[in-house]
Order: sequence, then structure tokens, then C-alpha cells
Amino acid sequence: MACSSLKPVQGLKTAASNGNERGLERMEKEWKQTLYTYVNQYNQLQIDYRSQQGEQVVTDPGYLMAKAERSFRLSQWYEARGARPLRSETRAKLLRTIQDAPDQAVVDVQLHVQLIYEKGGVTHAEETIQRERLTLIRDGDDWVIVSVEHLTPEKHPSAAGIDVLAEPQQSGYPSYGSSPQPYLNPYILGGGINRKSVRYRREEAAAYADRWWNSYNPEFAVFDVDCTNYISQCLFAGGAPINYTGRRETGWWYKGYVGGKEWWSYSWAVSNALSAFLAASTWGTRGELVERPEQLMLGDVIFYDWDGDGSFQHSTIVTAFDAGGQPLVNAHTVSSRHRYWDYRDSYAWTENTAYRFLHIPDYF
Repeated sequence: MACSSLKPVQGLKTAASNGNERGLERMEKEWKQTLYTYVNQYNQLQIDYRSQQGEQVVTDPGYLMAKAERSFRLSQWYEARGARPLRSETRAKLLRTIQDAPDQAVVDVQLHVQLIYEKGGVTHAEETIQRERLTLIRDGDDWVIVSVEHLTPEKHPSAAGIDVLAEPQQSGYPSYGSSPQPYLNPYILGGGINRKSVRYRREEAAAYADRWWNSYNPEFAVFDVDCTNYISQCLFAGGAPINYTGRRETGWWYKGYVGGKEWWSYSWAVSNALSAFLAASTWGTRGELVERPEQLMLGDVIFYDWDGDGSFQHSTIVTAFDAGGQPLVNAHTVSSRHRYWDYRDSYAWTENTAYRFLHIPDYF
């Protein structure tokens, strides 16, 4: 059974469903009923990719083409994994209304999906949080959605070589509200580098990943594209030593705000840079390339090259394993918890997608 709900926010009334047995409560704004129908269909698609029941409320051709391709891919994906989706719950929250005119509405919506599936007699749960911008127009007596835009795309520029400090908005990386105080590795306070052998605490790295998978540690800056900043924090929480060079293009370090400016290495915040740093490092924080995902352990990392052009654009950390020994991962940007590692359910995935599996050694 699938169920969905739209949480009240900014004065909205509550609308909830109990499976398919109860319809959603009609709201004051007519377009909201179309929004609720969209959420229900979105939720149903998570467990029944063949489902086309009910009225079609989306007329965006690009979205419909991508949805059809994804649905076909999911049907093969579940079969190949030996997994069977059981139920899904989608909690929707109206983040803001950008435009609300008599014949058009533009809204930002957050969709929090919890998917329950079975594999090898074991029940697993994964969660993702996606944000979308929907444009609705009046069509006679009804409303239809003419545009669906993913606000948290998993496919984004690698930003390799971009001066994030000089051009934060153009690069699409940092997004700042209040200035958090930096959580400093004590070894960088004196400007030195720790070369003492320390153990990688895998369980603590994974626990940190689970703690902050759908929120942000206020001690760190928050990025528009936050996946690698999040992974760096997880590695640090597991005991990975900072390699402070003072140069943004080298080492792996974070010093937060200094003199009103943001200071961290590219490898701290950019997927391609972190992948290159870990693979090339011969001491301290480093990664060992392995060939297969089942060779990974808790706290290891995976990098994603969606186009197969050698530039990695997404980062995840292993936080659990399914009944078949395959890694389940956490990530930011599209906040994900215990998601199947290959991301074939992502709109960013292509036939050219390449992966880099990096095992973090037991001792640094």
C-alpha cells in the first residue's frame, strides 16, 4: 500500500490520505487539488512503475519522457537486484508559493519518500528528499502542471578548477545564511599536519551520516550542491585527519570563515577534487581503489561520473548493506538515507555512468 500527505506549512490546511481508501481533503485554492493528485501519483510510482491509474495532471513533455524512461529502467532494476517494493510513503510539504494568479501558480514542493522493499527475505527501508518547482495553469475548469523542475538535481557541474571563493554564486556551490563557526580539526590549529597513525572509526562515520542525512550541521557552511561537503564531514567524524596546506587546490581541509571569507580546499567541497585527492594521497586521509562495490566497507565512499567523461559529479558514503551484501549509501543535495548504491533510480543516471569505489583504510 502507498500513502501520501501534504504537511501544513505557512498557514495551509492539512490534507492527508489513508492509502487509496480516502480521498484528499479539498483545499481553498483549486490548484491544490491538482497538486495533491500529483503527489499521490508520484508516491504510487515508487512501488508500481507500471501504474498509470487516474487522471493525468502533468502535461510537461520533458517530464513525461523522463518519467517513462525511468519507469522502464526501474522495472529491470528491481528484477536484476532480486528486490520487490512493498510500500511507499510520500510526505509532501509546500515550501513556498512563488506566484498565485487566477490562471497560473508556481510553487516549490518538498517530497520526502520512504520506500520499504524486500530482498532475500529481509525488509529494507530507504529515504530520499527531493525538491521540485511546479508550474500550474488553469485549463478550463481544471488545473494542469505544465512544468516540473528538479531543484535538487544529482547531476551538476564538477566545478573542477572553479574559484569558489571568488565566484560563489556563479559556481553554484556555496550558499550562505548566517556564518557558522568552523569545527576545526585540532591538528590544524598550530598549522601543522598530524602524521600519527590513527584508526578510522567506520561506525562513527556512518552514524554521523545517519544523524545529518536530512539536515545540516550548523557548525559548517551549507552549499547549494552539498554532497561532497557532507561526505567530508562524515570522513572527519570517523577520524580522518585534516591535510592543511592553506592552498585551496591542494590538501583536504576546512577552516570555515577567516577574515570574513570562506576557507576550505576544493577537495572538501567538490566531488571530482575529493575523488582525485583520495586516490592520489599516499598518507593520512586517502582511499584505495577497488573494483567491485561488494568490496567496500562501512564508511567507504563512492563517486559518480554520470556522463562517463572522467569527471565525477556526485559523492556518497556507505552506511549499510542489503541482504545480498550490496552497499547502501547516504548523500546530500538529494538527501538520501540507505539508498541502493548504483543510483539507477536517479534522473541523473545514464548508460554512460561510471563509478569509482574507494576503500578508506583502517588506519591513517
